[in-house]
Amino acid sequence: MSEIRKDYVTDTWVVISEERAKRPKDFIRTHLKIQNGTCVFCSGNEKQTPPEIYAFREAGTQTDTPGWWIRTIPNKFPALRIEGSVEKHSNSIFSSMSGIGCHEVIIESPEHDKPLALLPVSQVKEVLEMYKYRLSDLSRDRRFKYTIVFENHGAEAGASLEHPHSQLIATPMIPVQVASELRGADNYYTDMGGECIYDAIINAEQNEGKRVVFQNSSFVCITPYASKYPYEMMILPRRHMPSFTSISEAEIPELADILRRSLNALYNILDDPPYNFYIHTAPVNGRDHVFYHWHLEITPRVSKVAGFERGTGFYINTLSPESAAIQLSGQTADSKQSTVDSHASTAGTNLRFPEET
Repeated sequence: MSEIRKDYVTDTWVVISEERAKRPKDFIRTHLKIQNGTCVFCSGNEKQTPPEIYAFREAGTQTDTPGWWIRTIPNKFPALRIEGSVEKHSNSIFSSMSGIGCHEVIIESPEHDKPLALLPVSQVKEVLEMYKYRLSDLSRDRRFKYTIVFENHGAEAGASLEHPHSQLIATPMIPVQVASELRGADNYYTDMGGECIYDAIINAEQNEGKRVVFQNSSFVCITPYASKYPYEMMILPRRHMPSFTSISEAEIPELADILRRSLNALYNILDDPPYNFYIHTAPVNGRDHVFYHWHLEITPRVSKVAGFERGTGFYINTLSPESAAIQLSGQTADSKQSTVDSHASTAGTNLRFPEET
């Protein structure tokens, strides 16, 4: 029987349609080929991109030449431009502001055919270090209110180039989806006397055990209770951190390990599916967001968003997150139940929701 589930933090509702559950092979889709000529992101073609902002490169090599292993450049066709000041305009019901922001590309490796799922953990670690460096740098620009790192992998996920890369966009306002999370987290924090809802999610999910995919000493990867998409995952730090830029030097390898394992599981189960991932972190240049907790969301593009979803804001997920967790973690249902029993004997914190009004 189908079940309608509410997101932990926001007012989003999802239909989990058990009767329509599918096997992994049913989600494997024909890959849309990205038609590229010469790859401008490959080593040797540095002069064909905008001048690099920053790169991890071999000692003695020059800017915009080979010798790098991670490279950040401005997007050649930016959604927002960094030059200028933020000017707001309002006339009756019409409001706008100047398109000021920042749009950068992080080229994750000189290797054209090696996505993050196949890179060594040491390389993924340095990609994450580049994220931290660029987010920290842009957070000092007082024009910006929010910065997001995201990856579009595969044509169906929005990638226009095959070479593995992620992007960063800084905006002069807080995006509506993030604002919804902030509002929900703030309400919970206030109602529960200073408890973070994301800390509660980690405790409750480990207590229940059904949706835990991977974990290590610093991070937990789960298939969220109200997953909108088949095989959706969320990676949360165990330590309470509103901002991604607060991640420690010791925690970055742990995040690299769990991110690489998560993407590799998708790669193997679904034959390198298109996906998006993005880091939701606290806004910059504003109030202290002590109630928030940064996290990384992975959303495979293996199902269609159609009229019902677009018309209502409800989502239909044809694979329960519990089944997805079993497949992604490579465990059987019996071994998952053992994990549940083990956590239940030691963990006592349950997720609590404030009264709905």
